[in-house]
Amino acid sequence: MVVSEFNQQTGILESRFEGELKIQDALDYIESTKNNKTYPRDLKIITDTRQSFFNVSILDLQTITIENERTLENYNSITEAIIVTDPNSTATSMFYKGLKRSANFKFNLFSTKEAALEWLNQIRY
Repeated sequence: MVVSEFNQQTGILESRFEGELKIQDALDYIESTKNNKTYPRDLKIITDTRQSFFNVSILDLQTITIENERTLENYNSITEAIIVTDPNSTATSMFYKGLKRSANFKFNLFSTKEAALEWLNQIRY
């Protein structure tokens, strides 16, 4: 399951993955982000995966990449910091990072929320 809330004070979309994350969970989350007209067009996202387990295949990651590309059509840029702590999430995220194609999508992995927020707050548009 994915839980998201836009933090008005920081201007960051805060997402939390909980439990077993399957392809449909990821696609639903991407779709809701793509269709949201109220988020800033230069969107910053912090995603906390510490309470989740990715149950996705390499083909699923390719599908997620394609859907993220479509989301970027509605934004100037998206910058995402992902908090990972377990080997499965780290490996899955690293593979996903290698699939990224768009210049207007920045993506980085962190082991703490503080480091992720520091990186996001350094991004200027």
